[in-house]
Amino acid sequence: MRNSTKLILLFILVLISVLLYGFYDIKGGFDYAFPRRMIRVAAMVITGVAISYATVVFQTITHNRILTPSVMGIGSMYEVVQTVIYFFAGSMSIWIVNKYLNFGAALVAMVIFALLLYRFLFRADKYPIYLLLLIGMIIGTLLGSLVTFLQVLIDPVEYLGLQSLLFASFTKVKAELLYIAFGILLVSFIYGSFIMKKLDVMSLGRENAINLGINYDRMVMNILILSSVLIATSTALVGSITFFGLIVANLSYQFFVTYKHSVLIIGASLFSILALVGGQFLVEHVLELRTTISVIINFVGGIYFIYLLLKESRDTA
Repeated sequence: MRNSTKLILLFILVLISVLLYGFYDIKGGFDYAFPRRMIRVAAMVITGVAISYATVVFQTITHNRILTPSVMGIGSMYEVVQTVIYFFAGSMSIWIVNKYLNFGAALVAMVIFALLLYRFLFRADKYPIYLLLLIGMIIGTLLGSLVTFLQVLIDPVEYLGLQSLLFASFTKVKAELLYIAFGILLVSFIYGSFIMKKLDVMSLGRENAINLGINYDRMVMNILILSSVLIATSTALVGSITFFGLIVANLSYQFFVTYKHSVLIIGASLFSILALVGGQFLVEHVLELRTTISVIINFVGGIYFIYLLLKESRDTA
């Protein structure tokens, strides 16, 4: 089966899932329920595409299909921002009540965190990418410990409100934030369209890419920043989903046997939308909102992550 046929098939499945989620078992007024479901679908599309795009390009420059941008500690930085606001200002602070300020603060903090990390590690163009990943893992662990420490000191009532922000949820998405997130995603895709062929070349490795005329170090920096902006946007919009990028990116690699990033990114995006819409349908209509979609994705993703580790260890043995 050709990749174009596979993409069409995936698109049809996505369309069916969106229609099923949008029209199934609407209770009450249609004019009230349907637009709110479409807002959730829009959030799923933006989140899924952003995570898929960021993960695929990130794995291209790291040449490793197990690593994801979450290794950089960006998700942990989001938790730090929300926890610090709750700890020092409380749940009634304007930084919590005003969704624009909360979204902006989280987005800016995560992007600045990534930029500072990259700036210090790449200032001399001599540090290997894996040093960046190692330091990102260490910083992520330290930030996680800081979050846990502050959460222990927070009032229990405030803590419950904080938990609702830290778990990814599509039921509390604000429509006004979707326009901002869509604008960021659109700008990222416009820039990405100009470097798509360069990404194909960079997948050949550093030496081959340099020999073919690619300014490799600059491209690595640009792609790291691009992936950070996309992950920060999706995380600030709905919350952190740790293993989601790992799942959809590897499904795209296995389903579309190609080196072309235009196919891989679109395929991963379609897989992500299908998974998010299907998962949210399951959470709302089968599990009756007794859990969140992030719990399901992280559970499945954790198992899949272990499978990939075992598979890679067997392949390298």
